[in-house]
Amino acid sequence: MVRTAEDSVGSTGVAAARPSLLYVVKQVELAARSHMDEVLKPAGITALQYTALTVLRRRDGLSSAQLARNSFVTAQSMADMITALERRGLITRRRDPENRRAMLISLTDEGRELLAAHDAAMDALEERMLSGLTARQRRDLESYLNRCRTALSDVPPH
Repeated sequence: MVRTAEDSVGSTGVAAARPSLLYVVKQVELAARSHMDEVLKPAGITALQYTALTVLRRRDGLSSAQLARNSFVTAQSMADMITALERRGLITRRRDPENRRAMLISLTDEGRELLAAHDAAMDALEERMLSGLTARQRRDLESYLNRCRTALSDVPPH
């Protein structure tokens, strides 16, 4: 989708096209993910795996389906990711005492240590991304993005 900006007139005197907000959001996500992958490469994990681990740090004992929803991946992708993270010793699975067919996923000490080792780098990346914004603009951006997520999803904030 392409929109025109009334106040953005090119050299031809015609309003210049601008990308949709959806396009801009996706470009920010891709840029952030690329930088995250670079930071995480020495640890041997991807940005998507890191995201799943941070979800578990905030909400321990999730099912695979819950973790997939909160990590923005499909159930199949999550199944593969859980296998890889468990093989690395970063997570464990245990039977849900209330539903013997379900498995609950938790971080291991090694998983917590990996996250802690990358907290400063991730904080620096976020700071770089937000460096052109005032403190008020940062709060507003977070609020606006949370409202957008809520409008598009049934997944509760995590």
